[in-house]
Amino acid sequence: MLPRPSWDAPLEAPECPENWRTGSPDFVGIGAQRCGTSWWYAAAIRSHPQVQRSALGKEVHFFDRFWRGKAPRDLAARYGRLFPRPPGKLTGEWTPGYMADFWTPALLREAAPDARLLVMLRDPVERYRSALAFVRRRAVEGEELRPSSLREAMWRGFYHQQLRRVLALYPRTQVLVLQYERCVAEPIAEMERTCRFLGLRSRRRPPERLVARVGSAQASSPLEEAARRELTALYRDEVRRLVELVPGIDLRLWPNFRELAAN
Repeated sequence: MLPRPSWDAPLEAPECPENWRTGSPDFVGIGAQRCGTSWWYAAAIRSHPQVQRSALGKEVHFFDRFWRGKAPRDLAARYGRLFPRPPGKLTGEWTPGYMADFWTPALLREAAPDARLLVMLRDPVERYRSALAFVRRRAVEGEELRPSSLREAMWRGFYHQQLRRVLALYPRTQVLVLQYERCVAEPIAEMERTCRFLGLRSRRRPPERLVARVGSAQASSPLEEAARRELTALYRDEVRRLVELVPGIDLRLWPNFRELAAN
């Protein structure tokens, strides 16, 4: 028998102190990988005084273990036990793979129907470059570099296909779609928008980590021009459909798709 992967193992619920409560998370970030979600979660959300940090960290990966399609009847209760918080505070998580995994949105809707969902998107070609750098770093650390990793990196940029499944299950008022590039360019305004969406009060002073990101660049692998052209062509119709689904996406901020902004 093959060993059980770590992401398929049972999760131990954190201790719930007296007078605290558990239940479905108030918010769940669902995408997308390599789009600055760790920065945004830490700087704009987790550091807010009205947010209780999860003992399990930013990414819970709760739904990963149900890839076979066999979710327990007490799915909502199991998920809710992972999120203790004191009175007056909100809590949640941000696992970027939830939106990309085909089985997760329906399970999330079952387990947390009232949660507010957060999505961070980035120019899909630039997102691929960042994912490629990540895969290569892991290969240097000893993990085998496989073509399947590159195929997965490509799939994660098909935002429209992933997001439309989410919006078929959740009302648009419960889903906030952010653009990484806009968050870098206007971090305070986008932090305020995020706080309003989550029902958090405005902050008097922006966190240092929020503005420290401005001007810094994520490490990305160089991409041959031919590969860039192929990826841009591959994603072009997908990006067009995404803008139809989410009109707030500003293609002028995505260098590989700016020509679509005028169409």
